[in-house]
Amino acid sequence: MILSLDSCLMLVLSAADVERLFHLDLAIESQRAAFAALGRGEAVLPPRLLVPGAEDSVAFCYAARLSPGGAAVSKFGSVNPANAKRGLPTVSAVITVLDPADGHPVAVLDGTSVTTLRTSAASAVAASALGRPGARILAVLGSGVQARGHALALARVLPELDEVRIYSPSAERRSALARGLDSGAADGYPVRAVASAEAAVRDADVVACCTTSASPVLDPAWLAPGALVISVGSFEPGRCEVPASLVPTAAAVVVDDVDAAVSDAGPIVAAVASGALSAGDLVPLGAVVTGQVPGRRSDSDVIYYNSVGLGVQDAAAALAIVSAASGPN
Repeated sequence: MILSLDSCLMLVLSAADVERLFHLDLAIESQRAAFAALGRGEAVLPPRLLVPGAEDSVAFCYAARLSPGGAAVSKFGSVNPANAKRGLPTVSAVITVLDPADGHPVAVLDGTSVTTLRTSAASAVAASALGRPGARILAVLGSGVQARGHALALARVLPELDEVRIYSPSAERRSALARGLDSGAADGYPVRAVASAEAAVRDADVVACCTTSASPVLDPAWLAPGALVISVGSFEPGRCEVPASLVPTAAAVVVDDVDAAVSDAGPIVAAVASGALSAGDLVPLGAVVTGQVPGRRSDSDVIYYNSVGLGVQDAAAALAIVSAASGPN
């Protein structure tokens, strides 16, 4: 993508600007482009940087290009789980976009809203590629912004959806999320809070784990044949919202990036360390998106998709937003 903003100007976009420009369909399209670039081997994706902090927090830095000659994009921010008790977002970030020709800063974007939208949109891309045809029941574990974002994004790509179940340990939070989603469900599917994670997961076709939990929030014994499990909370070695025991039993373990998963995805790190899995057993989502490998081989296969988050996702999202903000070239 060629950016056409005046070299003397820098675009600054707030969270409200991002949410106005980066509608759900554009977000999903951007994430499909990100994984297609990865699958074709075009993306430039250096390792991310993680800096541990107090109260189980971690600062992060992602940088990437969609192609070798494309614009460089960097996201710097932090995950602070303790913020949930303070009524504050657990993820905060800022994104910088550089001109692909001379490297000057073209845009600065609120990265918190981008992270929320691109993460759930990427899960929607994964569900499109990996989900069982005719999926009807979606279980969402969590009640924060990612839980809400996943419920909306996954509903967009599951055309036969007729039930959404929400669970989190807080009865107040899960009920509030379910009420908010149910009132806005244009297609008429019911959204309801349930009393346990097991009640949410049993018989579900797609299970989205959207927590900051360091310990498992589901038991593989609850999973129905053909279920797709999506996890976005196991983004560093010490976080295992999905149990490591799921990894060797799943028919396929799909990841956003093999190297990142082996280094950072808690359940996969544990499975590799135990010898239950090797890097060669992992399937990159980009290879599925580009048709190099099938998404699933059987309707009865249980598939596990783990996302740690990649800089190329932020690059694709930021470039789509900047393009939308700058208008027709």
